[in-house]
Formats: sequence, structure tokens, C-alpha cells
Amino acid sequence: MLRLLNLPFEFREVDLPRGEQKTEAFAKLNAFGQVPVIDDGGVIVADSSAILVYLARKYDPVGLWLPGNAAAAAQIQRWLSVAQGPLANGPARARLFNVFNAPVDHAQAKDLADKLFATLEKALGGVSFLVGPHATVADVALYTYTAHAPEGGVSLEPYPNIRAWLGRIEALPGFAPMPATKIGLAA
Repeated sequence: MLRLLNLPFEFREVDLPRGEQKTEAFAKLNAFGQVPVIDDGGVIVADSSAILVYLARKYDPVGLWLPGNAAAAAQIQRWLSVAQGPLANGPARARLFNVFNAPVDHAQAKDLADKLFATLEKALGGVSFLVGPHATVADVALYTYTAHAPEGGVSLEPYPNIRAWLGRIEALPGFAPMPATKIGLAA
């Protein structure tokens, strides 16, 4: 989102395998010990959805990324909830299993991913983006773990609308993907 808004930033990697996110110093940024976290001139914002909303509200005065109209805002909130629920519990968890050997039920995560993607595939039928004619924070929130689902062993091959939508997001000015891990179906 920072790149899509063309904002300058300094990236700092957190050593997750070594538990840096569980240290006392990190707890001052996020008491839940989770990434991502941003520090915007002393304003600390944790949680990916909260960060997207904060950045869009503060740095997109036109409201393209987070429209102010109630119907669009509600639809965006719905997709942000999907990102925190089915996306996190499905494709993201399946990826955690493959990439980090996390103790999760891989079969269940893949099943949840397929159910989510069947719904997302229908939602993207005949539209370019999830809410309205241009990308919003909803698209950004669902992009990464959808695009990286093959790393968790979840194929995107049965979902042409999803694959086309991913391509449209990747074509946005300023877009930069999360680095891929060559594992699972992405190997």
C-alpha cells in the first residue's frame, strides 16, 4: 500500500523464526506480537487491515482506495473481514504449513482455501476489482495470500477470474509483490 500510494518508507525486516516479534521491544509496537506494524511519525498502527485503512484515510484524500460512501465502505469492510478470516485460515495457513512447517491442519487449510476461491471467483465474474471500477484496500488485502496460495499447495488454475484480477493488481502503478517462496505448487 505504501508503494501504491507512492509514499517514502524504510522497511525493517522482523526475524520471525527467531521470535523477534515476541520480544519486549516489539511488544511496545504490537502487544499481540504480530507483523506488520508501521510507525508513521510516532503513530503506531498494527494489523494489516488497520494499516491499509489508516494509510488510505491519511494519504489518499480523493478516497479512491477507501471510498467514503456507506455502501462501498461496507463492501470493503466485508472483504477486509474475509482477509482476516477465510484468507488467513485457508491459503495463508496452508502456506505457513509448507513454508514454515507450522503445526496446522494442512488439508483443512487447503479445503478452506478452495471454498474461499470458489466464492471469490464468482464475485470477480464480470468485474475488474472487488468494489467498484478501480482497486481499493479490499483488493490489496486479499491479493498477497491469494497470489501466494500455490506456495501452500493450493492451485489457482481452476480460477480464471482470480488469475486475471491478480494480473490487474500487479499492473497497478507502484505495485511490488511479496517475494515468492519456491515451495509447494510454486516450486
